[in-house]
Amino acid sequence: MAGQVVDLLREVARLEAPLEELRALQAVLQAVPLSSLREQAAELRLRPLFSLLNGNHREQTTLCVSILERFLQAMEPVYVARNLRDELHRGLSHPDDAVVILTLSQVGRIVENSEAVTEILNSPELLKEIIYCIGAEKLSIAKAAIKSLSRISLTQAGLEALFGSSLLDDLENVMKTSDIVRYRVYELIVEIASVSPESLKYCINSGLVTRLIRELTGDDVLVRATCIEMVTSLAYTHHGRQYLSQEGIIDQISNIIVGADSDPFSSFYLPGSRFEHLLKRIGHQAKNASTELKIRCLDAISSLLHLPHDQQTDDLLRMTEFWFSSLTREPLEHFRGISTQPFPELHCAALKVFTAIANQPWAQKLMFNSPGFVEYIVDRSVEHDKASKDAKYELVKALANSKTIAEIFGNQYYLRLRAYLSEGPYFVKSVSTTAVEGAE
Repeated sequence: MAGQVVDLLREVARLEAPLEELRALQAVLQAVPLSSLREQAAELRLRPLFSLLNGNHREQTTLCVSILERFLQAMEPVYVARNLRDELHRGLSHPDDAVVILTLSQVGRIVENSEAVTEILNSPELLKEIIYCIGAEKLSIAKAAIKSLSRISLTQAGLEALFGSSLLDDLENVMKTSDIVRYRVYELIVEIASVSPESLKYCINSGLVTRLIRELTGDDVLVRATCIEMVTSLAYTHHGRQYLSQEGIIDQISNIIVGADSDPFSSFYLPGSRFEHLLKRIGHQAKNASTELKIRCLDAISSLLHLPHDQQTDDLLRMTEFWFSSLTREPLEHFRGISTQPFPELHCAALKVFTAIANQPWAQKLMFNSPGFVEYIVDRSVEHDKASKDAKYELVKALANSKTIAEIFGNQYYLRLRAYLSEGPYFVKSVSTTAVEGAE
């Protein structure tokens, strides 16, 4: 069967209008396993098929794309990159979207291969065509190009190729296509910058990060919404947050939030009232829903409020404090009430909420100022099962290891927390008894 494929390919190459032969080849290919095609890969001559893509015959182009897709799957990415570079180059600028998508799928295979990607890095013209695909009308083409360029930029050589050459000019040129395309390029830049401090440095030096940030203060509300979303994506990384904080961008966004009440379009770029309503619903369900739903709500709250110490900027601490206070009236007592219910799963889930906020100064102040709350934390008699003892211990550990706890709780309670921590989760205080003469 594989031999028949080779014969049909030769027949296609011999004819000027091989429509019937292409149909026959497509039919045969459906029955040939990919493994058999791989064995015959050296005998597959694909250039005639690529040349047929240059005609204006719609069905012929469709058949060629379908056949090439099957053949190329059987070839190693390195072979495609080395032997079909010119065909890939022409395919990326082809007027038919199907041909461009086929070509980009092969580029995607190549950039995932550490050996093959070098071939693309050594081909500036090919990289240039990939960049201009960002400006394609079809979104799937643009997304595929962004994905490939982002993957290429994972290496030092890729960063140098993209930002240390005339390709940077091509990126800036394609941005001029339209507002939509400009933000596609920003999307690429944010993806690259989020990888590492080194990649962020390249993006900053390109000037494109600065241009993105500058658009935060634009008059167009939709532009502003897009910018905030992208900058937020960069803030998910530690090095990204550091940069945004140093440049005053986080303060800038805070000012936008503070001024949201006077902006009739703020709902486009801020969660606003809708998010507060969601928080209130979650807080309500955590107390009033079925046990299973209560636990799921408490877990969601824990995940939402968790903020590692190295991420605790003033802005993020204010945000988590606001979210906590939005859940319900007197939220600390609200969750303390849930934790006293006689169901271990609920008890542990409520303790996880306290553990999530235990390393945040605002939460420590709430706990200290709540009557009897600190005593409740260090009271071992409340927990009776292993899971509850473990959950309480995690809360104590989070508090005891916090850098601000001694100052907020005071030395007396800080030492009690440290003692609890050193004794472990299952410590039982021994009770001494005195024998009384004549007692039974």
